[in-house]
Amino acid sequence: MCATVVATLAVSAPANGAGGRTEITLSAEPGELDLIPLPCFPSTIQATMTNTGPEPRFADMTLTAEEPLSLSRDIFSSYLPATNPDQPVSATVEVRADRDTPPGTYDVLLEQGRQRLSVPVHVRQIPPKGPGDNLAWGEEAFASSTHGNFSVCGGVDGNTNQAQWDTHTGWNDGTPAVFPDTYGVRLPEERHVDEVETLTLDSASYPASRFGLRDWDVQVLDDGQWQTVAEVRGNTSGLVTTRFEPTTAEAVRLLIHNSNDARYSRVMELEVSGG
Repeated sequence: MCATVVATLAVSAPANGAGGRTEITLSAEPGELDLIPLPCFPSTIQATMTNTGPEPRFADMTLTAEEPLSLSRDIFSSYLPATNPDQPVSATVEVRADRDTPPGTYDVLLEQGRQRLSVPVHVRQIPPKGPGDNLAWGEEAFASSTHGNFSVCGGVDGNTNQAQWDTHTGWNDGTPAVFPDTYGVRLPEERHVDEVETLTLDSASYPASRFGLRDWDVQVLDDGQWQTVAEVRGNTSGLVTTRFEPTTAEAVRLLIHNSNDARYSRVMELEVSGG
């Protein structure tokens, strides 16, 4: 199961300067969003201001979301240079919705001066997760630490494209050469699980044999206690599937003892399945 964001043409709105002259334009990419109300569903917009006037300016964009949506920021302030060609200045804004958000269309409003730009957000129903589905997808991730270039959600967002490591997806711990590290996911309700797939960093430039996870335990949280259900040692592969006797789990985590470079723990995607 993978996450889908509907990318449409960017929408924009002008801002007028003295005498009605357009000086700052507002835009958003994508122009609208499809959002599944899960804790780690990837849903962001790029909010952009562009100075089209002859003089540099400072500008403030305010961002508001129609309830029950929430945003990662409510203001975007920036210096806008006067250049030819014009130089857009952007900020990433996360759009969130609680699990019980009713399906429907809600608006995110961008404002600068008298200019207003609305971005529709289409909240969809959460798809059911049955036997064989990835129970971890989009759910609440947690970690012992997270490197500043990454999001803790990067390992459960459904994106397994190694080329987008460190730019759009993946998790990397924030304590170099300090082990153990942990990375896991909380399930919305108790489930019977019997398989965990661990995808670590593995690309032509960064092979798993040099940069991937090497030694870890797979653990499940049952009745408030962590239990080890599988162990992996000496790994050099990018994908490891561990199977074990079906067990009840409130959460699943990797207890990582070392990586192949002995510096960072790197998880591309953690997938959990069961009956």
